[in-house]
Amino acid sequence: MSISSSEGPARFRTLVEALDAAPAAKPFVTMWHSEDDFQTVTFGEFRILAQAEAAAMASHGIQPGDRVVLVMPQGIAVMSAFAGALIRGAIPAILAYPHFKVDPAKYRSGLAGVARNLKAKLIIVDSMFPEDLMIHLSAADDEVIIWRDRAEFTINAAVADTHSASESSSIAFIQHSAGTTGLQKGVALSHRAVLRQLELLCQRLAVRSNDSIYSWLPLYHDMGLIACFMLPMACHLSVVMQSPEEWVMQPATMVEMIGRYRSTLAWVPNFTLQFLSRRVRRDELAVYDLSSLRAIINCSEPVTARSMDDFNSAYSASGLQRNVLQTSYAMAENVFGVTQSDPHSPEGPRRFWAHGETLRQKRVAIEAQPDDPGARCFVSSGKLLEGSEIQLVSAELQNLPDGSVGEIWIRSDSLFDGYYNRPDLTREAFHDGWYKTGDLGFVIDGEVFVIGRKKDVIIVGGQNIVPQDVEEVVTRHPEIHDGRAVALGIFNPDLGTEEIFVVAELNADSTPINGDGIERTVRAAVSVELGVTIKRLYLKPPRWLVKSTAGKPARSWTRDKLIAEHPELNRS
Repeated sequence: MSISSSEGPARFRTLVEALDAAPAAKPFVTMWHSEDDFQTVTFGEFRILAQAEAAAMASHGIQPGDRVVLVMPQGIAVMSAFAGALIRGAIPAILAYPHFKVDPAKYRSGLAGVARNLKAKLIIVDSMFPEDLMIHLSAADDEVIIWRDRAEFTINAAVADTHSASESSSIAFIQHSAGTTGLQKGVALSHRAVLRQLELLCQRLAVRSNDSIYSWLPLYHDMGLIACFMLPMACHLSVVMQSPEEWVMQPATMVEMIGRYRSTLAWVPNFTLQFLSRRVRRDELAVYDLSSLRAIINCSEPVTARSMDDFNSAYSASGLQRNVLQTSYAMAENVFGVTQSDPHSPEGPRRFWAHGETLRQKRVAIEAQPDDPGARCFVSSGKLLEGSEIQLVSAELQNLPDGSVGEIWIRSDSLFDGYYNRPDLTREAFHDGWYKTGDLGFVIDGEVFVIGRKKDVIIVGGQNIVPQDVEEVVTRHPEIHDGRAVALGIFNPDLGTEEIFVVAELNADSTPINGDGIERTVRAAVSVELGVTIKRLYLKPPRWLVKSTAGKPARSWTRDKLIAEHPELNRS
């Protein structure tokens, strides 16, 4: 039976109250590393860990309202520290832990920048945190406290008198939009807003008291933090968790864990579905059991029919029901979900075939037949959650009718008030109380279809890649004209994610006698510095790139020109 309103998150005033009400003996978190290396804690055990963390914070002078930054690997330790900060009335924020895919220079800059913007009073790292990064933490504020040897303080800390009363309107925590190693955009969220969002998710997904969640999602991202930590904590559900790095190395462990722990709910970015349908051996698929799943919610990237179809086809022999794959449009600024598809629909989320040329030229989604030339298939991200409003806005700030493509603006009772300590970004993000998401989409019969990012952010395997970062590395090559490169994301339906293509102009006095050598050098530089791969570099003569009247790259026109010259790139 679904959790009723009288039993759901809305009955609590704060997230701490929700944790206090959890049944002590019920399993809460299972952190899985391998067959012989996993740990499970009950809600009662987790509360004791969190209370010890809160007591330690109190003994070190951490006061309600102080910001606490957590830079720790995925696991029970970072979760209990986060909950401990909530108990103390401090404001926690989880940042990305360093790993081999992150450019060290960019990580150092982002780490210090976030801590400095938050004016953190306490920063907690684990014993394996790289020594050369410690100086960047301490440089954030002369008075910041840094904890490294956490075993000592948790053992010596008294558990009593750890609670600090919070109001529902108080800031509960800060999560970061667009990642924590790049853009410093802290989203401060109140207990009321978070609990309201969790209540809405419970209602739309018909969450049950015996539901259990599987997740490999990082806790510094809203999908992992809200759906796979706050939701089970407030609804008193069990969750089995892996680190993102371990999942990427062994993708089949996701379906293995779902079957072993009889998980019923999971959230994933779109590329995960393609990854699992292609990286797991076909002769192994039948040994997995996905019959327990009620919903896998596909969100965080534009949703694609191909990814969902491939996953359904691959895992139908594993007991996967067709309507298990669901969709959502989510963002940190709204706590998490803006929309959610109907899990009771037997066919899954609605699909809409649009006339491709009309969409491209007139920015209107006119219904087409699947076999019409150039028709494009869009998958709905569902309908708005209760308490939310949406409008589609043109570049001239005019409201658009259903079917017209425009920027998505939202209002809701879960919406944040602004970016923490960034009034400049807050002013840019709002218009008359509406949050300008920067995403493009259209609405048909109340269903929201998201088609991409207004500012051309490239999404590769769930990672947001800023085109300017790639372009800056590319134009360092001496044969390429400074500032004359454009990076584009082009979706690969076989991989279920975008790939990066770059078009660059050669210097006027250069002759591309060694184009392959230039491409190898540039690709290696981008891989080393940004941790991403360029699929192809196209070298062009001077003045080939299309520029706006302001002298900036006109990306959509450049894309069209590139595809016209290289039609093999047209994968729409």
